[in-house]
Amino acid sequence: MNLEIAVSGFSWNQLLIGEEDWSFLPEIVFRTILMFIIILISLWSSGKRGVKQLSIFELVFIIGLGSAAGDPMIYKTVGILPALIVFVMIIILYRIITYLIGKYKRFETITEGQPIYLIDDGVFLILNFEKEALGVEEFFAELRMQGVSQLGQIKKAILEVSGNVSIFFYPDDEVKHGLPILPGSLENDTEVINHPGYYSCFFCGYTSLLIVTKKYRCPVCANENWIESSNEKRIR
Repeated sequence: MNLEIAVSGFSWNQLLIGEEDWSFLPEIVFRTILMFIIILISLWSSGKRGVKQLSIFELVFIIGLGSAAGDPMIYKTVGILPALIVFVMIIILYRIITYLIGKYKRFETITEGQPIYLIDDGVFLILNFEKEALGVEEFFAELRMQGVSQLGQIKKAILEVSGNVSIFFYPDDEVKHGLPILPGSLENDTEVINHPGYYSCFFCGYTSLLIVTKKYRCPVCANENWIESSNEKRIR
């Protein structure tokens, strides 16, 4: 049945199934099931890793499989066999690159990158942080989810090649004053130190015991905005 409305040439057929006819729908079901099975076999042959463990190279592999699988599912003009050839080639390339990664350390660094230190002794490593497309609020949220309320609790923080953040903490009895990162804690920055105490650089987290002064330049990043530090223990 041709379900059409004459007004402005609107067509329900065009909206619902495009240029195909209704008889193609059962074939789409079969194509989808077949491509789904091929995807599962391809992923099984490449090894078992969780999504958060995937490197950039492996994400490209997954995206390539998805792209090769999509068109044969819904387009009558795209056959299953060409898609299957694409799958085989992607898997072969994946195996070759995986072999080269295991054999040559430099090749592994080029294809997958390497871990980067983001925090050292409670202070941001600004140059390393700027190399990564990682927002400050996004990073703070990641830290808070691991129980961090201020940077003085952190000995080292490392951005892994998988995108995960590994954190090495100070024991509770060694926790230092540091930049607070709870929501709203960075709203009261100041350039004037009205009373002595521990203050953290608003930009890099450098922390020091400051005396009353109108201006004090951070020795690490030259920023002049400061936040009162916190020495809270880690939330467990």
